Amino acid sequence: MMAGVKGVFLPVLRKASNMPKILTGAQALAFLPAISLASFWFGGELALIVTALAVPLSISLLGLYSKHTPTALDGAAMLTDVNLRNQLIQALDQSLLAPTAISRTSVCFAIELDEFKSIEERYGRKAGDQVLAKTAERIADALRDYDVIARVDPATFAVAMAPMRHCDLEVAIQMSGRLQEAIEMPVSIDATSIYISSSIGFCLSTRAPAERGEAMLDAALVAMVEARRNGPSAIRAFTPEMRARIEARHCMIEEVAGALDSGDIHPWFQPQVSTETGRITGFEALARWKHAQRGLVSPAEFLPAIEQAGMMERLGEAMLYHALTALKAWDSAGVAVPTVGVNFSPDELRNPKLVEKIKWELDRFEVEPGRLSIEVLESVVANSDDDVVTRNIAGLSQLGCLIDLDDFGTGHASISSIRRFAVSRIKIDRSFVMKVDEDPEQQRMIAAILMMAERLGLETLAEGVESLGEHSVLSQLGCGHVQGYGLARPMPFSDTIGWIDRHEQKLAGASSATRRAAS
Repeated sequence: MMAGVKGVFLPVLRKASNMPKILTGAQALAFLPAISLASFWFGGELALIVTALAVPLSISLLGLYSKHTPTALDGAAMLTDVNLRNQLIQALDQSLLAPTAISRTSVCFAIELDEFKSIEERYGRKAGDQVLAKTAERIADALRDYDVIARVDPATFAVAMAPMRHCDLEVAIQMSGRLQEAIEMPVSIDATSIYISSSIGFCLSTRAPAERGEAMLDAALVAMVEARRNGPSAIRAFTPEMRARIEARHCMIEEVAGALDSGDIHPWFQPQVSTETGRITGFEALARWKHAQRGLVSPAEFLPAIEQAGMMERLGEAMLYHALTALKAWDSAGVAVPTVGVNFSPDELRNPKLVEKIKWELDRFEVEPGRLSIEVLESVVANSDDDVVTRNIAGLSQLGCLIDLDDFGTGHASISSIRRFAVSRIKIDRSFVMKVDEDPEQQRMIAAILMMAERLGLETLAEGVESLGEHSVLSQLGCGHVQGYGLARPMPFSDTIGWIDRHEQKLAGASSATRRAAS
């Protein structure tokens, strides 16, 4: 269906009408005998000779004898050309500069598969190619005649829609929703259902920053980046303010150092709950940046800037400090929060003095090591041959800290690695949890992970739980803990105590109702 490299055309079938070709192409010569007969009837032999010579010559001179010349919006042309991105830009140019541009509106969509790298890591490159091929096929099936589709990045597609008489912001959003609905149907590969989500940005020709196809495509890509920041499965329309935000992000590296020093980057906390009792078993500390001008900045936006600036270790120090401070504050308020989880980057784990530093911090705050969960990405454990990383994780475990293996299922950690790194709990990645209440295949995968964890004596926590149905099925399958938007979004520390009180009251009310029903 689709070549595996960027820049190769996607074979998209179209149902364009053949009538224009019949009337204007070589097929028009089929009418020559009838025309010649009529000429002979009205003008005699001389008229017959003139007609027989003049009609083919006229068709040839007018360019009608050759095959129908496709325009940039001709879907059939995409099948044979070499540079699909250029074809798409030409299509957008035509729609912007055409005489009908005043009365008709076109739209450019940019579509990105969310977390595509995780899909490749989990299922392999071949499966990733199959997902891309199926996605391209589904996008093509959702399009009309003469729309153009291009693959502009490894997991990003762009679509130039042919001009329409009635296309406004609401219509474009509805079209985006239909594209998402088609794309996000599960993809079946080797009897395994792969769930994907997509972020879509679009730009209407009436809102294009310039009357150039390339500018319209760039605007759609900018809107797609904004959708990705608010994802998964977000849709955003291009506005001039978005470009300003993109440019501002380039200046962010210079700002993050000051934000760390001033304490503007600090943790928000997301609760983790027992599926058996409903009690809070901990909070995970997640970095958030409250910018003075831009407000709350997404981690997807500032964490890469911190990494590029080489300050991940400084961020980790700040997060640990605030997390331990929060533990002490919860204790002082009389609320029960057993543990707090802090993510440790590969840079931190390579510090030869990490164990000493953590021990010093725990002593300073008078916090028991067992109340600190060290969250380590599974990919770090799976791919690390660094003896320093191995010694640090083992040393933190010996100190008494809990070791959480984050995003389990995406990094292909072996059982020997899990044992070597003294993992205490595995955090099942969101991709396994999605639709677990609807898909038997997802249920079987979760059940297999839970059985393995039980045999190894490991605790389990499911990430990304977004519905009561998912929560219920995970509980029935025996997953020990859950975390996700279905329970609570990350919140600043100032909101945590109120949330804890409301959660405890809810549990108490449910317990009273159960006792009354039993009596």
